Amino acid sequence: MASKVYFADLRARSADENKGSKIGKLFERVCANLFSEDDVVAVKVHFGERGNDSFVSPVILRHIVDKVKDRAGKVFLTDTNTLYHGSRHDSVDHLVTAIMNGFDYAVVGAPLIIADGLHGGNERLVEVNQKNFDTVKIAGDIYDSSGMVVVSHFKGHGMSGFGGALKNLAMGCATLHGKLEQHECAKPVITGDCNLCGVCVEDCPVEAITLTEDGVKIEYDECIACMNCMDSCPNEVYDLNWEDDVPAFIERMMEYSLGAIKGKEGKVAYFNFLTNITPDCDCVPWSDYPIVPDIGILASNDPVAIDAASYDLVNQQVGFRGSILEKNFEEGADKFRGVWSEVDSGYQLVYAEEIGLGSRKYHLVRV
Repeated sequence: MASKVYFADLRARSADENKGSKIGKLFERVCANLFSEDDVVAVKVHFGERGNDSFVSPVILRHIVDKVKDRAGKVFLTDTNTLYHGSRHDSVDHLVTAIMNGFDYAVVGAPLIIADGLHGGNERLVEVNQKNFDTVKIAGDIYDSSGMVVVSHFKGHGMSGFGGALKNLAMGCATLHGKLEQHECAKPVITGDCNLCGVCVEDCPVEAITLTEDGVKIEYDECIACMNCMDSCPNEVYDLNWEDDVPAFIERMMEYSLGAIKGKEGKVAYFNFLTNITPDCDCVPWSDYPIVPDIGILASNDPVAIDAASYDLVNQQVGFRGSILEKNFEEGADKFRGVWSEVDSGYQLVYAEEIGLGSRKYHLVRV
């Protein structure tokens, strides 16, 4: 059965057509009867890494927060700490970064809570009983919330092809240990010739890389799969097992997505923003040139359907020359394959549907 996905384009010639008005109309379609005055609702967002500016604007997010506040007893904005050692690895740095990126109470109208605690220890074990995991580790304050509004910036991602609602649930609602569980099946492998420059050794946050006479060595028991070595190596020494490990990583993510919403059936809504569609996750400390034009805003109660619709809408665009796209510029071609050629990003949708997260079939309704 097809799920409804509501779509608002970005054209506007009056106050009734501005983004705030369109968000309000979308909200009524997916959240009208979702929450009650006794609910404590988490608005799950990505606060953006320091140096990144393509995340969903806090000014735009305020429209969603105000709508939730009209219906729920309490609302908070939330994210979880990162596995990699950047500007959001612990709650103090994370909150400072969020405020620097504009997510201040005066702007968004709600308090910020890092849901997995100071160092990622606030977690709940949630049963999923799936192929890769029996239980998953979900951030305690997300688990304890009454419901969620999951607000995602739809964009590319180097290991999953794209990131949308499903990835926002999977990585975004997991604790540090949960993120590691998802990543540990897809750790970097040494495939190139090392010139012993030592850049990767300096950039490894857990000292899992050492130099030997023959080149670099990875201590896999210590490796947290943060991919700093791959990103920093000037000689392309590191790679991934794209054929086997990356699909397993995607499966693990989807099982975590399932755990993130367990117990909240009928109490979750999703908004995907198809703007600033960059090739990379907002976890990187930069924002590259978009690969396609801005498209619009989507809303649904089905995370699979909203990501499927987002994926299709992006691929229907003509790709931007001058972006990182190497191929698939034409209308209908897979833009994410045009950037991350080794990744079958559509596998997210296939496996998510298989484990009962939602439907790949959707009916797009314009508002």
